Amino acid sequence: MGKSKTKNQKKSRATANHVAEEIYGAIPHSFVFNRGQIGKNVGQLIEDMRRVMEPYTAESLKVRKKNVLKDFVAIAGPLGVTHFMIFSKTPTCVNLRLARLPKGPMLNFKVVKYSLVKDVVSSLKKHRMHDQQFTHHPLLILNNFGSDGMHVKLMATMFQNMFPSINVHKVSLNNIKRCVLLNYNPETQEIEFRHYSLKVVPVGMSRGVKKLMQERFPNMAKFEDISELMMKGANLSESEAEQDGEHNITELPQVYSGRGNMASQQSAVRLTEIGPRMSLQLMKIQEGMGDGNVLYHTMISKTEEEIKEILKRKEAQLKQKQARRKKQEQDVAHKNEKREDHKKKSLEGIKKKRAEEEAEEDSEVEDPGNQDDRPAAVESDDEVEYYRQAVGQDPDEDMFPSTKRKHSSERTHGPAKKRKMSPGKSFGKDRDSKSPKRNGPGGYRRDGNTGKGWKKSGDGEKPYGRKMSPGGKSFGAKRTGDRESFGGKKRFEGNKSFGGNKNKDRSFNSKGPKSSSAFRKKGAGAKQGFKQRKGKG
Repeated sequence: MGKSKTKNQKKSRATANHVAEEIYGAIPHSFVFNRGQIGKNVGQLIEDMRRVMEPYTAESLKVRKKNVLKDFVAIAGPLGVTHFMIFSKTPTCVNLRLARLPKGPMLNFKVVKYSLVKDVVSSLKKHRMHDQQFTHHPLLILNNFGSDGMHVKLMATMFQNMFPSINVHKVSLNNIKRCVLLNYNPETQEIEFRHYSLKVVPVGMSRGVKKLMQERFPNMAKFEDISELMMKGANLSESEAEQDGEHNITELPQVYSGRGNMASQQSAVRLTEIGPRMSLQLMKIQEGMGDGNVLYHTMISKTEEEIKEILKRKEAQLKQKQARRKKQEQDVAHKNEKREDHKKKSLEGIKKKRAEEEAEEDSEVEDPGNQDDRPAAVESDDEVEYYRQAVGQDPDEDMFPSTKRKHSSERTHGPAKKRKMSPGKSFGKDRDSKSPKRNGPGGYRRDGNTGKGWKKSGDGEKPYGRKMSPGGKSFGAKRTGDRESFGGKKRFEGNKSFGGNKNKDRSFNSKGPKSSSAFRKKGAGAKQGFKQRKGKG
């Protein structure tokens, strides 16, 4: 089991990570992408430029047709991107725009001519390019950018800020494997872009000895002595036989990777081009991200009056834009207020409707017979009154049927009252449905087909065999011949009488001399009921 890390080790590692993050955040990063339609060759040129800008660039950046420049600007802030290289193509030329985020400026270049990496490598007899060269950023070399002109100085500053700065006192030479050369030609006003691979070899020894130090053993079959290898060299290519001179020999301050490259020793620095190549010509410089004032233009020159007029036009456009934006904000706020008011009113209406529904439900629970007739009755009363005022006479009964229902329901809705029996009427109508024993004693006639009794009155024939509920539904009705309840006997026991003094001579009086006849009728009624039940079987 390994030892656990101490507090000092954890603290030192956290400090190192924090410093690394700060250093990484201070290094410039870039996006290389295209806008609009481009061909296959320009697409490959973009891939080659991403290779040049490694490792501080997005090598797998995906660009869609619907993406606009604002999308890249929005995502560049969180990722720490500081520069854009935007390629575009027109029917006549290829253009390159260099932009500094987030507020510009933007430099517009015309790509006069270019060569891809594959074209450069295929033209060399021997090329030197491997993945370890792209783990560190390249060394930037600017040439002839000290000429007069603000646009030239601005170009030099833009190119310098695109690559990480190097501290010559702390830099490690082993990290420098590539270099980018930018050469400005004042006569043609073109910039030559080149990308090279670096190699350092020791000097002061013959080529044969260098071969031996590199563990490459030449063919010595034609030599009689080993001294010939040291003095003349054998089977060396033209590139290997290239003479080194003062233009590329220097003294190394540090030990460099490679055999024989020691500190304070003479070594030769050799460059091998790995591509791509470009010839750039500056067209114009703009403020902001391509939408500001033109600071410099190669083809067009304007006087101060024209510049002032352009500035006034720009200010007017900005004012109009601000006014439109302010109006849009006001319209949006007004629409939001209307929406909120409408929402508030809708909620109030919903609450009111729910309250009314709950009140109706409560009233229906208390008086279920009134649930269907109440609104119709009110409405029909209004119609009847309107008809009476308009025509001058009462409407027919069939014209407003809901009014009739209302009056009938009002008669049934009232509290039940004890009715006094008239001398010519019998009480059996009210008790007949509750007690099956009282089907016959009153001497009432029964319909042989329906088994129900009918009563004649001044209003017409009315059924009394069933008691009607306020809503029109019958309850408590029983078929003739039912033997479920004999509660009627208990109700008629004792000295109680029904109907007051007027009913003393009736057959249902419990006291008096006519009780025997009533008993005989009762028996006859029971016998008649028994026959009816037997017939219904």
